[in-house]
Amino acid sequence: MCRFHRFAAKLCSLDPACIGLWSSFTHSSSVISSSFLVDEKEESRHHPPDNTIMKKKSFLPYPRQFALPLLALSLLAASPAHADVRLPHVIASDMVLQQQTRIPVWGWADPGEKVTCEIGGAKATATANADGQWKLQLPAMKAGGPYELNVRGHNTLKLTGILVGEVWLCSGQSNMEMGIGMCKDGKQEIAAATNSQIRLFLVPKKTSGTPLSDVDATWKVCSPTNIAQGGWGGFSAAAYYFGREIQNTLNVPVGLIETSWGGTRIEPWTPPTGFAAVRALKGIEEEIQKADTEYGKAYGKALDELEVAVVKARKAITSGNALPPFPQVPHHELDSYSKPTGLYNAMVYPLVPFAVRGAIWYQGESNNGESMLYYEKMKALIGGWRQVWKKSDLPFYYVQIAPYKYGPGNTNLPGIWNAQLASLAIPNTGMAVTTDIATVNDIHPPNKQDVGKRLALWALAKTYGKKDLVYSGPLFKKAKPDGDKIAVLFDSIGSGLATRDGKEVSHFEIAGEDGKFVPAQTKIEGDKIIASASGVTTPVQVRFGWDQLAEPNLINKEGLPASPFSSAELRR
Repeated sequence: MCRFHRFAAKLCSLDPACIGLWSSFTHSSSVISSSFLVDEKEESRHHPPDNTIMKKKSFLPYPRQFALPLLALSLLAASPAHADVRLPHVIASDMVLQQQTRIPVWGWADPGEKVTCEIGGAKATATANADGQWKLQLPAMKAGGPYELNVRGHNTLKLTGILVGEVWLCSGQSNMEMGIGMCKDGKQEIAAATNSQIRLFLVPKKTSGTPLSDVDATWKVCSPTNIAQGGWGGFSAAAYYFGREIQNTLNVPVGLIETSWGGTRIEPWTPPTGFAAVRALKGIEEEIQKADTEYGKAYGKALDELEVAVVKARKAITSGNALPPFPQVPHHELDSYSKPTGLYNAMVYPLVPFAVRGAIWYQGESNNGESMLYYEKMKALIGGWRQVWKKSDLPFYYVQIAPYKYGPGNTNLPGIWNAQLASLAIPNTGMAVTTDIATVNDIHPPNKQDVGKRLALWALAKTYGKKDLVYSGPLFKKAKPDGDKIAVLFDSIGSGLATRDGKEVSHFEIAGEDGKFVPAQTKIEGDKIIASASGVTTPVQVRFGWDQLAEPNLINKEGLPASPFSSAELRR
């Protein structure tokens, strides 16, 4: 019998007062709601296999394996006859299920209990493993509804009002979090937000150093009341306008899962597997491993102290003496909104493997100054999410952050723009440019309608196959020096290049071999820009919009703005 089984036996023999002390110990730790245990040869963040009795779990000396056994011990103290079948909050009435793909359903029950799920005439059964976790998959369904989902074990759960359609994960920092009530025409938009075909799921802010198994959120039908509740002025405006455009165009239900937190960096949202796959981020991977190791040691010490405390508590209860204090649960170094994986563990991991079509992302301000290192971190985030969802082509569309006055003479922002532009090299991604809808004295531009529409254009064209749709503004392709001029060629020019004010193209600079950039004169010639400048006889480099306050006028004739770029930086 292992130490934890012996400890469980001890715990179950305690008097109620001692159990109360145990409760005070466990409630001080956020990891009590942690996620599934796994086999020794599996990575701790994987979910159990589908439609099978899961293998017996082994207890590992890793920090992420402590939480569920502790929870199990506290449940043993109460000795219930049966545990009700339970579902995670993301599987609930009024949800939207992803169409045209197998539907994962998972939850908790008594060990060995058979659980059957049925929807729309389809049925699947799974058996809970030794830890009481089960998972199954229902067949793919076409868009429609409403449906009922019945989940039967010792008890029966009936979920109602379920639709089948398109589901998108919506994440990032404050510009994603910014609610509809905080944005342009907020009152009017809220009043017009009655649409039962759109469903909203707002994940509350929470951190954890270890993966959690659930979030405390509820699916809501889109209405003026529901869209204005919670968050920072209501549900994410960027996400809502994206979803509204998808729903209006495809005429299918849309589910939006918002998980965002203002002021956060990209690292807390990224899974460990994402960092591990990017060589440039090995230091972060090692930071995670070190924090886990130290936490495991501290937790093991706390458990040893707890065993001693239990013995002392029993003696104190018997003798009528004062009860001793219990040891504190140690703090995990990564249990923070600013640390790698700290938000992924609490605000993304519990949603996996809920089926989604793709993700939209609005973040970058808090990583300003990292230049092309941010590109490496984008690779880690996107690759990591694709790994945990087991969907290597998961669509990922993001917003290039807007011009903003970060401080006099600050030159960092163009580096993030270039990194975001470079991230288009990651397969199945897209970028909405916002240089024309900025508020340079406010880091939170209120026009989120166009942000949502531009993200939706990428999704409609690339994910949903809408033909003849111009979905992007001009994107730098290459530069060709030609004597005292340099020609700049673009992709995504639509029906042609233009300026939104009818004037000469602004914010171009060129440089010769000395690398000193000077403002350029420009003209549009077909599908390219010709740039030149007095004093630069042989230009070899060109950049566009390379300033934090730049609001360039270059667009395609469909009205979508060109992205800032630097030919020199992209070559690096």
